Amino acid sequence: MATSLPIAQNPDIRFLGRILGDVIRAYGGDELFRRIEHIRSVSVDRARGVAGADAIDAGLDTLGLDDTLAFVRGFMLFSMLANLAEDRQGVAAEPGADVASALDRLAAEGVSRADAAALLDRALIAPVLTAHPTEVRRKSMIDHRNRIAALMALRDAGETETPDGDMIDAAIARQIALLWQTRPLRRERLYVADEVETALAYLSDVFLPVLPALYGRWERALGHRPKSFLRPGSWIGGDRDGNPNVNADTLESALCRACNAVLTDYLDRLHALGAELSISTELTTTTDAVTALADRSEDDALARRDEPYRRAVSGIYARLAATYRHLMGHEPPRPATLEGDRYPDPQAFRADLVELARGLAASGEGLLATGGALSRLIRAVETFGFHLATLDLRQNADVHERVVAELLAASGVAPDYLALDETARVAILREELTSPRPLSSPFATYSDETTSELAIVRAAAEAHRRYGNQAITTYIISKAATVSDLLEVCVLLKEAGLYQGGATPRSDLMVVPLFETIEDLEAGPAVMRDWFALPEIAAITAARGHQEVMVGYSDSNKDGGYLTSVWSLNRASRALADVFAESGTRMQLFHGRGGAVGRGGGSSFAAIRAQAPGTVQGRIRITEQGEVIAAKFGTRESAIANLEATTAATLLASLEAPTLSAADTARFSAAMDRLSHDAFTGYRELVYGTDGFRTFFRQFTPIAEIADLKIGSRPASRTKSDRIEDLRAIPWVFSWAQARVMLPGWYGVGDALARFEDKALLRDMVAGWPFFQATLANLEMVLAKSDMDLAERYTVLVEDQDLATTIFGRIRSAWDATEAGLLGITRQTRLLERNPALDASIRLRLPYIEPLNLLQIELLKRHRAGETDPRVREGIQLSINAIATALRNSG
Repeated sequence: MATSLPIAQNPDIRFLGRILGDVIRAYGGDELFRRIEHIRSVSVDRARGVAGADAIDAGLDTLGLDDTLAFVRGFMLFSMLANLAEDRQGVAAEPGADVASALDRLAAEGVSRADAAALLDRALIAPVLTAHPTEVRRKSMIDHRNRIAALMALRDAGETETPDGDMIDAAIARQIALLWQTRPLRRERLYVADEVETALAYLSDVFLPVLPALYGRWERALGHRPKSFLRPGSWIGGDRDGNPNVNADTLESALCRACNAVLTDYLDRLHALGAELSISTELTTTTDAVTALADRSEDDALARRDEPYRRAVSGIYARLAATYRHLMGHEPPRPATLEGDRYPDPQAFRADLVELARGLAASGEGLLATGGALSRLIRAVETFGFHLATLDLRQNADVHERVVAELLAASGVAPDYLALDETARVAILREELTSPRPLSSPFATYSDETTSELAIVRAAAEAHRRYGNQAITTYIISKAATVSDLLEVCVLLKEAGLYQGGATPRSDLMVVPLFETIEDLEAGPAVMRDWFALPEIAAITAARGHQEVMVGYSDSNKDGGYLTSVWSLNRASRALADVFAESGTRMQLFHGRGGAVGRGGGSSFAAIRAQAPGTVQGRIRITEQGEVIAAKFGTRESAIANLEATTAATLLASLEAPTLSAADTARFSAAMDRLSHDAFTGYRELVYGTDGFRTFFRQFTPIAEIADLKIGSRPASRTKSDRIEDLRAIPWVFSWAQARVMLPGWYGVGDALARFEDKALLRDMVAGWPFFQATLANLEMVLAKSDMDLAERYTVLVEDQDLATTIFGRIRSAWDATEAGLLGITRQTRLLERNPALDASIRLRLPYIEPLNLLQIELLKRHRAGETDPRVREGIQLSINAIATALRNSG
């Protein structure tokens, strides 16, 4: 029998699968391998339609608990290796998703490179890493995966040995063997500090080296050196919404760890630069500025007396080491041999580096003027400063309301702020913002909540003093619904000196509302119009030049279903653009997307290009969450591809001519209004209007078991309630994916399409509207990953079988209607007929997912029946891990 697990055309998948089979045989024995291979074989036959589900059941019945755990790990590892192979081969890559192609496309429309360069000079593109818990894999697993990717790259280059002298194929086998023997599950729940360290690994190992190199590529494509427009951000350590474990201490720790990482990187680069710049004044001249830097360094080593650049770098290194010592409180890993004054800010450090660059450019016809390590270091300082990634603050509006009410009462300003209407609240808050005196007093006693929130804003002010204003620029308000919600944050910022009223008001942090629910999205434009109407806010916004609004995909989907969510986001974006245009303010939208389609997932390139005309304008921030971070930024190669795609899409969305005429925009929008209304009605009737649905959901899916996974520092629900309204969107989407229903990504659409009589109009929308194309592409992917036959097996977990039959019957009928409606308007005979690469990718995984689902069902039955064997619980958690890995963007 061959020791090959996969069936695939991709040679990398065949190669890695063969090695995995060898590893299972070597460490688990022939009998285990034989059983796994038998189940794999019958599952493949089942996927091909030549075997029934009973054949898989029979194979699974032969597994004891120990073999079950080994089986699940084997199928999980194959899925992980298949993902790696596909990422390397660019299976998911989109044609033209790079900056050079975007510039060519724009040039064909009459948009010059100078126009594109001008846009990027005022642009901001920010991938923002968050700790949202959908990454089920341990960091150790991801690290082994990345080592395999690096070894495969060497193999592609024709190498047979690693730089260390190991044979490459043997080194790959060793890494897969280590994967097989690495515990996949975390034993302890993650703490915020763990999440910070995970994010720092991506920022340090990937973003720090990749972004300066990418800028070099973009400069060549543009014929121009743009400002540093692409800058990473993070929520980890500053996102307090629903996470009691985030406080001033975690904020300070996250900022300190980031500063340590970036300064250490700069010191390493300077050390290498000193070795490189061996230029002698005996062979060339240099500028007075470089000579001054060299003399100021007091590096009097005889061996370097004719080497001004090395002497200058020694002085710069000493100053940066002093900066490190000041900010970190201890010496850097490689202490300086000279003394130097610390740099007051990143700009002063950059200024010295720029003088070195000018000196290199002053002779030899500029051969040393561009590129090289010095150029990349300058770009890194411009991009990362002393803070590495800009850290956002986020908190729920309800918390601000309570804290401000307590402060106003304790100071005697307003004894019962919570009883006031919106007009009265706004009046009091605006009056308070004009006063120079603080509300809080060191002699008053406040609740723990108020004390914590005051500590946060004070820590933010200290961060500005230590690391620079770019360390924290934004304060996001979840559940924002009124102008007073925004003003309350201004009041809190004022307590730390981050807001100043008077004749020239200023705010050192931008206050940003997050509109999440359908109702919030509809009301958002009116809130922003009222916000801009306040003279003090208009002055602050004018001085800044732009204002951000965050729009939430996850909660709007859980609130109103997929179609209504994406359409409400599109409508709100267009309405916001009109409000911003009226106020003369540039709009910056922050898209709170997740990995799954039900949380805004799917192709970032397509999603950005599908934004409504006039809503991008070169400025966009996007959350990168959970498993998506490893998928996009796990290796330098994948990071390059994804950052290129995001930048290219932003250029195209900002500068391409609109694809729709005014008439088409009107009729397509009217059609979407009708579709959204019908989809919303159907979704709400099922999820919030069906008796017993909440019970069905919690018994049908592994939601309780997902909450038990050690995959994040936040609780699964905002409160102790079991209402769906109080459940976080992540476990809501994740649990439906595990049961293979994927309900948040499609429910309600089928009924809406069936009710819409003008099918010709829908086909026109498919042919000519990027928004509708992206919407249906994501819908189609979700349908292809769902499996109603398999999902029906989960109904045995529902205690009331009549309830299970009734509700699942509605779900299945709706799925059938959605598939039929989609195929009808796209004129396909089957799902993904026109996307063969994605079709092949999903079909490859199907034989590896079905047995995992069947095992999960059996283990859930035993666990819920009271079986206490710890291997049952471990098997459930492993199955969740494995199914999520196989489905990829499921959380």
